[in-house]
Amino acid sequence: MLMQQALLLPPDLKSWISYSDDCDFPIQNLPLGIYSKSGQSPRACSIIGNTLIDLFGLYKAGILKTAHLGLEDLEQETLNRLLAKGKSTLRNLRKDLSEILRRENESTYRSGCMPHLSELNSVTMCLPVKPPNYTDFYSSREHAYNVGVMFRDPLNALLPNWLHLPVGYHGRASSIVVSGTPVVRPKGQMQLKDGEAPEFGTSRQLDFELEMAFVIGKSNQLGHPISIKDAEDHIHGLLIFNDWSARDLQKWEYVPLGPFLGKNFASSISPWVVDLDALQVFKVSGPSPEKPLLEYLKSDKPSNYNIQLEVSITPENGEATIVSQSNMKYLYWSMAQQLAHHTVNGCNMEIGDICASGTISGPTPDSFGSMLELAWKGTKPIRLNDGSTRTFIQDGDSVTMHAYAQNEHYRIGFGQVNGTVIAAQ
Repeated sequence: MLMQQALLLPPDLKSWISYSDDCDFPIQNLPLGIYSKSGQSPRACSIIGNTLIDLFGLYKAGILKTAHLGLEDLEQETLNRLLAKGKSTLRNLRKDLSEILRRENESTYRSGCMPHLSELNSVTMCLPVKPPNYTDFYSSREHAYNVGVMFRDPLNALLPNWLHLPVGYHGRASSIVVSGTPVVRPKGQMQLKDGEAPEFGTSRQLDFELEMAFVIGKSNQLGHPISIKDAEDHIHGLLIFNDWSARDLQKWEYVPLGPFLGKNFASSISPWVVDLDALQVFKVSGPSPEKPLLEYLKSDKPSNYNIQLEVSITPENGEATIVSQSNMKYLYWSMAQQLAHHTVNGCNMEIGDICASGTISGPTPDSFGSMLELAWKGTKPIRLNDGSTRTFIQDGDSVTMHAYAQNEHYRIGFGQVNGTVIAAQ
């Protein structure tokens, strides 16, 4: 159903705004974000190449005329109000914007648009959505298996429920921050040796988690589940998600109720929400179920996305080293399955809710999505380009994640999410 309704912009469409062939933001993308600059209130924006497009400015100037939108929808600190306008209106917004910016219409629109275009490096990108709620899933089989091997054994690596349902937990929405926000090393209780009393101190095992997240654009009423066939109609788009983790705090606290202080100190997201419509051409089938699925989790259509993922670590005053290259297609549980399971009990999703995939690890060691796996619980240090090694993230290190889907015509990218770790306060 979604594939028939999705706005698929032509692969040969070009814009009068210039951009390189390998840029994340061609005219086929047109993601949504929020930006600010001195003397101006935060506003909704989009982007082509490295050129930011002020949607509020275009609408106020009478150039952008999408029906059912008002200036008040575009002059906001977050996208929540704009998302609430619904898929139909936002599809029309994306279609109208593509018409204004297409190469054939340069003579008609260029001069009027110019006052509302800015170089990306001249503005500040803001948190794109204010999530009322945040859920973190555990949807990568490779990651779950690796962690199970490290902390249990290969024969019992996956817990009994894992192949039957998308495991998840409710995280802390208030500590989700936009790319570029420093991450303060957390403190908490740790048991340094098995059997000994816990100590309070600064985390020594700070880790990243390579994830993608979806943003809810359509709510459901309490008591009314979202079916798997309707799931993507409730998802507006995706962003990159770094779910920072303090492994030593997490190990001590997570039994019996799951992550707490080891997770809720910070999660970093990219500033651009990429519309699910722009990603439909990159849909692929996911891994085949290893156990029979209950009916509400079954789907006969491809529901994974072929999105390349990359993580690099940059030491303070150093150069970047790529430490992981993975892909969202490896997820055992798709976004549609995650959302169907999340709401099968009648849980009500709210506009702006963020649901993260959990760490996305691939089948090879260079595709593992966390330092816990890459350095295998500290036993295999990762060597950086400057000759230094890492088992976990050090103060001064910057972790950068990049994601994009690529075909022969263009790339649909997400920009990047970056966070620099600073010493505990």
